[in-house]
Amino acid sequence: MTETLDIQVVIDGCIANNRKAQEYLYRQYYSYAMVIAQRYSRDDADAADIVSQAFVKVFKSIKSFDSSIASFQTWLRRIAINEGLDHIKARSKFSQEMELEFETVAAPNINNAAIEQLNAKELMTMIQQLPPATHAVFVLYAVDGYNHREIAEKLAISEGTSKWHLSEARKFLIQKLQQVHLS
Repeated sequence: MTETLDIQVVIDGCIANNRKAQEYLYRQYYSYAMVIAQRYSRDDADAADIVSQAFVKVFKSIKSFDSSIASFQTWLRRIAINEGLDHIKARSKFSQEMELEFETVAAPNINNAAIEQLNAKELMTMIQQLPPATHAVFVLYAVDGYNHREIAEKLAISEGTSKWHLSEARKFLIQKLQQVHLS
């Protein structure tokens, strides 16, 4: 298969269970899926597991892909995010016991000098240290752009609990950023 194949041709090949088409699709989108998976994992090995499971789901359900609804990349993104969330839930008991009412709290003051000292890898390492449920909410909200209603539906928690987890993530990350700034 050539490097510039039309995505629909590749998808049609995957539907026909053509191994070369599947390999091509995997190679073309592995890096994209890996970036998403790393947001929901503790390390690269976990991220690779998420990507593998996501592509298994892609190949099993490729017949349901509809390019008139979304691009393949958008469809893969949703599958990778869902697989990442499944991974977090499996890694640790997902806390649904804690249903909290959340009061709006002013956004904490963050020292930009501390943030400027970090590279993306260091920031991702901090995010990966969050407790599983807080990690999931933070990434869904701050990185993937979901709102609290959507997060609540995805994770089967209340919107208040989603807001609480986001607040806890911010507090944790600010504490880590202050430690970086002081060192």
